[in-house]
Amino acid sequence: MSSKLIGTKYRISKRVGGGSFGEIYSGDCILSGEEVAIKFESTQARPQQLFYESTVYKLLAGGVGIPSIKWYGVEGDCNAMVIEMLGKSLEDLFIRCQRNFSLKTVLMIADQLITRIEYFHMKGFVHRDIKPDNFLVGKGNNNNSIYIIDYGLSKKFRDHKTLTHIPYKDGKTLTGTARYASINTHNGSEQSRRDDLEGIGYVLIYFLKGGLPWQGINAKNRQEKYEMIGEFKRKISIEELCQGIPIEFLRFLEEIRRLGFEEKPHYTVYKQLFKNLFIKEGFVYDYEYDWTIKNRQVIDPDLCTKQCSSNSSQGFLTPK
Repeated sequence: MSSKLIGTKYRISKRVGGGSFGEIYSGDCILSGEEVAIKFESTQARPQQLFYESTVYKLLAGGVGIPSIKWYGVEGDCNAMVIEMLGKSLEDLFIRCQRNFSLKTVLMIADQLITRIEYFHMKGFVHRDIKPDNFLVGKGNNNNSIYIIDYGLSKKFRDHKTLTHIPYKDGKTLTGTARYASINTHNGSEQSRRDDLEGIGYVLIYFLKGGLPWQGINAKNRQEKYEMIGEFKRKISIEELCQGIPIEFLRFLEEIRRLGFEEKPHYTVYKQLFKNLFIKEGFVYDYEYDWTIKNRQVIDPDLCTKQCSSNSSQGFLTPK
């Protein structure tokens, strides 16, 4: 496959990921040399997701933290989508940092994740698969930005002309990743904006505490595991879940869980909640994530120690 051209100008390099959804390869444009990611899906796959995902990418185009789509089409027995090449996922970076993110890093992540999902919702979609693997850092001049990816499970929650919200339904099967799914999703409710944000809450707690209490549950099969995770989330109090971390994360989850099915989330309020904590802690919004410090330590440990010793606050800047 490495010698084949996609869309007449994109050359495949090597496989970088895959799963039930298809395969992902790195590649480049033979005209400009630009690095790209190429996602493949068999034309025999059911359901067909890649055409839908490419359409969502086009509808979201231009937003900060939205990868640009270069090409979509059919090549042989595969559907193929070419998008901007990005860096590592937050999950990969978390592992690289020994599953230990500082409060400063988590707060900078929180600001960007809420901003990304706000844009996603503004365009009329809910993502429905919030997890660390679906947030990637950019490359080159965009390496301070966090991108949101993988739109195959996303869904329009309102009509773009009338702004009419989709109706509430129950009896739905779980869509997304059980570890970060909302309680309403476990209960079989139709997902809406509140569920994406509850997922973000679980991601932030996961980063702060190194894991979530319902991880590692043993079950006979996937369905039983999903049910056990859902039951765990229903029983554990927010206070117990957020024990040992700043109260702002508890307040965030409380606010999200109070939202009605059609209610618009208060994105600015949530970001201000974390902004106030950021300022109170005296942090500087300098994009010095734990992984950037770690990368620099490899190059020059002494320089890193000197640069990271400052703890004076310059305010909470708007991220790229």
